[in-house]
Amino acid sequence: MTTTIMGPARARWFAALARPRSRALEDARQSLDAAALVTRIGGAASMLRSLGVVPGDRVALLGPPSVEFVVAVLAAQALGAIAVPMSPRHTEGELVHVVSDSDPRLLVLASTQDERLVSIGPERRRVGLDALAHVDAAPLEPVALEDEAIALLIYTSGTTGRSKGVALPWRALIGNMAALGRAWHFGPDDVLSLALPLFHVHGLAIGIFAAMLHGVAVRLHPRFDPAQVVRDVADHGASVFMGVPTMYVQLLAHLAREPDDAAVLARARLFTAGSAALTPDVFHRFEAATGHAILERYGMTETLITLSNPYQGPRRVGTVGCPVQGVEIRVVDDDGRPLDAVDGRMGELQVRGSSLMQGYWRDDVATAAAFDGPWFRTGDVVTIDACGHVRIVGRSSTDIIKSGGFKLSAREVEDVLREHAWVADIAVFAVADATWGEHVTAAIVPAPGCPALAELRAVLTAFARAHLADYKCPRQWLLLDELPRNGMGKLEKSALRRRVERDYPDDVDLRAIQTR
Repeated sequence: MTTTIMGPARARWFAALARPRSRALEDARQSLDAAALVTRIGGAASMLRSLGVVPGDRVALLGPPSVEFVVAVLAAQALGAIAVPMSPRHTEGELVHVVSDSDPRLLVLASTQDERLVSIGPERRRVGLDALAHVDAAPLEPVALEDEAIALLIYTSGTTGRSKGVALPWRALIGNMAALGRAWHFGPDDVLSLALPLFHVHGLAIGIFAAMLHGVAVRLHPRFDPAQVVRDVADHGASVFMGVPTMYVQLLAHLAREPDDAAVLARARLFTAGSAALTPDVFHRFEAATGHAILERYGMTETLITLSNPYQGPRRVGTVGCPVQGVEIRVVDDDGRPLDAVDGRMGELQVRGSSLMQGYWRDDVATAAAFDGPWFRTGDVVTIDACGHVRIVGRSSTDIIKSGGFKLSAREVEDVLREHAWVADIAVFAVADATWGEHVTAAIVPAPGCPALAELRAVLTAFARAHLADYKCPRQWLLLDELPRNGMGKLEKSALRRRVERDYPDDVDLRAIQTR
């Protein structure tokens, strides 16, 4: 009979949880020190064990960010189960897909009466987060597992089809978060203000695992409120804030109303951004207001954090930095041949290293297609500058437009048009064209007081032609009240493209048309 030995990454994680500290995890209702957190996890693990959870089982979790939610995730993992966090924003069909695909032993729910899960049927055992919160404290005795065991099963956003489960082993999760925490100088004197969702690697992996691995106290919030970030810094000693670009836009709007709060935010140590592109305008305005240059980084669910701007040294606006420890990158052309990307040529970013996923859950075909040997195909097109900093040009599927034999970046067009005062928000994407292959289309959220579509088109077309080559200028314009985005603030350009190709061959003001 063989005995399973606790892998060093998994052992490091549970040892870090038990390290004494007066503040470990808190939300608006409670604050736990390390000892209380560990015994809460131990008690919840005992309850999950009594409900039949064993190593290798999946435990699906649905609820807002809270102490109870994190305790439930860590309790399932302590038993050797695989935590499967689900998005509270998902529809019934999306939740049913995740449950059907992951086949969990148990559902842990903020509400056991959630109507979106009625169709799953009573055979799936359920327990409420509140029930786990009221169990007796117990010692935490994590099951011994090797580091290739799966820690998390995170479902992708599904922008290119049905979401796939990304299997992240302990080896990748803890190794990558350890490297990131060192790079960002995380330590026990830090307090993290966290309002990111916990069904995504940005909030769960970086916000919980990277922070707590290094002794950082985490303050959880169920939703983002700029004023709460200010209060966290002023009243609770928050030194780190992690956000997506839309959060920084809202923070800047708050500072415009409450300019004195900029001095409060200046007391923090680090502001980071990811999950979507940060515009140069937001970067510069935030730095001017607070003195902080936002640290932008890059990663994917499948790769965890791959690139980061430096903690010390210049943070280059518009770039996502250099590889973190344990990660190698290369850039390849359309035929998969490696490029010397430092010369400025665009190519697909590929990644290899210890931070990569084990694969897509029960989908060997998709897993094989995602890799070129040991290299993961990110699908992101990049350039690299002479200093080795990577600039994301866009997704190969939505942000690289091939028109009339030219290849161009949608993001470059967006950056130019965003400078015009009439543009509040913009998405540039390709639409199929019988003559040109694809043509450039711009979806605009106009600023207040803008003229009608015909005049807006004429002015913005002239503006584009003054700053861009003719083949980069939009041929089609749409006006919208808002752009479609997913839960992490990423533009859903594929949905826009499908709608335009189906319904709107010409310019159109969609603000006056009922959404279909």
